[in-house]
Amino acid sequence: MMAPDAEWRLWMPGGPVVRGREALRAEILRQMRYASNNKCNTLRAVSTPRVVLQERSDWAVMRGGACPHQMVAVYELNEDGRISRWREYINMADLDRKRGVAAVDAHLA
Repeated sequence: MMAPDAEWRLWMPGGPVVRGREALRAEILRQMRYASNNKCNTLRAVSTPRVVLQERSDWAVMRGGACPHQMVAVYELNEDGRISRWREYINMADLDRKRGVAAVDAHLA
């Protein structure tokens, strides 16, 4: 599914970038330490041969509380059809408020 050199920008604009399959796996496992019961609900998906856009209404439990959030994910595919770039457009201020995290600490949570 993921290209060996895939990169994931955790949020747009300006979020950190994670590069490479092992780093992606480590980031997902890190997020699983504080988020559970994740549900990704696709509202709409649009694609071309090399790009997929997915509008989602996601839900998770974070820090013991419900945390619904909306986002748009963009997946760019390489010539082998594997994801080479992944970025998520999300309102981080809204998500931080729901998570109970101060914006200055958000990148650590």
